[in-house]
Amino acid sequence: MIALVGIIIVIAAVVGGYLLEHGNLLVLFQPAELVIIGGASLGTVFIANPMRTILALVKGIGGAFRGSHYTKDVYMMTLAMMYELFTTTKKKDSAFLEREVDNPKEAPVLSKHPVLIKNPHALHFFCDTLRMHVTGGVTPFDLDQIMEDDMAVHHADTNEPVKALQSVGEGLPGLGIVAAVLGVVITMGALGGPPEMIGHKVAAALVGTFLGILLCYGFVGPIAANLTLRNEEEHQYYECLRNGILGFVKGAAPIVAVEQARRTIPPHVRPHFQECEANLKKPAAEAAAA
Repeated sequence: MIALVGIIIVIAAVVGGYLLEHGNLLVLFQPAELVIIGGASLGTVFIANPMRTILALVKGIGGAFRGSHYTKDVYMMTLAMMYELFTTTKKKDSAFLEREVDNPKEAPVLSKHPVLIKNPHALHFFCDTLRMHVTGGVTPFDLDQIMEDDMAVHHADTNEPVKALQSVGEGLPGLGIVAAVLGVVITMGALGGPPEMIGHKVAAALVGTFLGILLCYGFVGPIAANLTLRNEEEHQYYECLRNGILGFVKGAAPIVAVEQARRTIPPHVRPHFQECEANLKKPAAEAAAA
């Protein structure tokens, strides 16, 4: 939603300033220039990227206009999930943990936590790592290296659509110049006409340059930056999972492993220690009351 507010502000500022100088809005309406710039930009996307990247780009642009998925509540639920799973495993045995990670959607603990179940890649990241721990023979150091490699590959994959959008943004000023040059060509062919017609064609040509620069720095560039921040938010979420798992496999108490995970949460969405502790004790209190 905040991205939409920003777009409205950009449009209002540009159009408002233009009108303050008594500009004619109809002059800025040049469908041919939009077709040249927009169509050429779309073509470059298809030339430079595979279909999976294009589909991810469309999905990512839609997500830029929604709020962040990794909120404080999501982190609270994630910490509660890890605490319950680690605590129950300590009380039982590794066979219980193996059953949990082998079939998480029907497992007694993980199935109760949609925050992980509804995030397929995070679910595989979490369960596959703990599955390797259960099978044995993998040291915490090696397990940490495996998680780092998985996160790096995933982060690079999610950055592909961002790079594609950045490439489009960088090319927009050049495509605006292409539209302007075509407009000048048309203008040169009409030099024998009335001055009003020539002036209109020159204005149309300049609008091409204007649109290319505005789309680049006013819309496409900021949206690409928005997607980059969202990828960083997702990466930070995986850091939380990674540190919680690492604390558990090293033999730390569940509350210590969860605290280790909590410390890696970005400050603006990190729950306070007392807040987190109260949330972790809530399920036990509810179970006792029942």
